[in-house]
Amino acid sequence: MNSFKRLSQIFESAERVSFDDSSKIILMSDCHRGNGSQADDFIKNENIYLSALNHYYNEGFTYIEIGDGDELWENKLLSGIIAAHLDVFLLLREFYLDNRLYFIYGNHDIVKRSVKYVRANLYSYYDKRGKRSLPLFENIQIHEGLVLRYTGNDSQFNNKEILLVHGHQVDELNSRFWRLSRFLVRYLWKPLELFGVNNPTSPAQNHEKKENVGKKLTEWVIETNHILVAGHNHRPMYAEKGEPLYFNDGSCVHPVFITGIEIDRGEISLVKWGVKVKEDGLLYVGKDIVSGPKKLQDFCA
Repeated sequence: MNSFKRLSQIFESAERVSFDDSSKIILMSDCHRGNGSQADDFIKNENIYLSALNHYYNEGFTYIEIGDGDELWENKLLSGIIAAHLDVFLLLREFYLDNRLYFIYGNHDIVKRSVKYVRANLYSYYDKRGKRSLPLFENIQIHEGLVLRYTGNDSQFNNKEILLVHGHQVDELNSRFWRLSRFLVRYLWKPLELFGVNNPTSPAQNHEKKENVGKKLTEWVIETNHILVAGHNHRPMYAEKGEPLYFNDGSCVHPVFITGIEIDRGEISLVKWGVKVKEDGLLYVGKDIVSGPKKLQDFCA
């Protein structure tokens, strides 16, 4: 199937999530949470991620994860990932209990498109200390895409819609042939990664593939005149006025920081979280605004 057609199908069929000028939403993707081994790329930024997540929870944000939250190509068992990063999952559960959590699957966690898999692996987790199963994300639905629909007071932007999708749909090796790619990652590139060899098939580690994914996603935006927020290639993007309205939230496995897209009370920003140093030498985790904020309505002016 043509990748543009697939994106359009997702746009037409996806669940609509309403937002207005009081809404606070944080979009993140590509955490690639692993099992705590040396190949777990998430570990180095876990404390940064937890600090950011605590901030967003306390400030009343809705957390939407746009795919590849868990590294299920390198790892077979989601239970091992949950055990390795239990603090993260328990905090995400708090979002879920407050009806402020949505998950979209990507190529590296595409197995979550199976309702049976989700029921077996995400509804509950095993508590080793208590030697029993405890609730996690009971009855959660994992989406291929979501559409944010504006229902605020600005008449120019009213009912405008934003497609949220991982973006692997425009990358044939990671969509149509994902099983082959998973096999290569799991049995070839994961062992080599331990010796510092990068996977050349990954858009996150291959500049040409990264550019190609971004180009195709931008072409879909131009063709359909929709707003798109994606992940997949780990390259943060922020559309300027007059440019195609393609945004990318980057990833949570950059070398020393994580990135995301905030939609905060009618404004959109690209943000970066990382370790900062105070004048007295004290380390802390803080946020920088990389691009924006700009009012969403300005993109339609």
